[in-house]
Amino acid sequence: MPLHAPPAPAPALRSVLTALGSPTAVHEVRTPGLTALTGPFEPELPLPVHVLDAINTPTGSPRTRLHGWRFVLRDEGRTVAAAEARLTADGWAFSHFSEGPYVASAELALREAQSLPAAYQPRLLSIPEMYMVTLWLHENPAADAADGRLGAGDLLVPLAPAPPGIAAHRAHRAADLLPVLTLRLTPAPLLGSPA
Repeated sequence: MPLHAPPAPAPALRSVLTALGSPTAVHEVRTPGLTALTGPFEPELPLPVHVLDAINTPTGSPRTRLHGWRFVLRDEGRTVAAAEARLTADGWAFSHFSEGPYVASAELALREAQSLPAAYQPRLLSIPEMYMVTLWLHENPAADAADGRLGAGDLLVPLAPAPPGIAAHRAHRAADLLPVLTLRLTPAPLLGSPA
């Protein structure tokens, strides 16, 4: 089934378009794809970016917060970078351009997700505690993109490079993957210490 991507907020898109139109913003970045090409670059495939601040929570139900919107930048039909707008106290502002494995990995994960039998809303989920980014396939394709609740039927697809022991590009139910990550973050008891 097709993915149902929510539309990006107009101010987030405007901030990225303004940055793309600024020679200073484009040429001062250290992204070879943007500095070596002349463009024009079109922001496509907008995805809300959520951050999971703490896997281990007292309530047991992890929540995320909307951090920004990421747009894929293409030149002559190929992806060259990504641009991100972030939510600030004053509204949406351009954050940064990026290249690297997560850009290509997210695009591959999105293509693979198109073949799933159910409809999902695609998002990105950053898990800083694990140095990990996942494609988050929210079970409710009509949900508000800012809603940070992980649903029981949500899927998480770790992007490459994934942490050791976590398979990239393999869909996991969020309810199954998050406990595994919790165990990995639980400190081992010190030898000789009372249990």
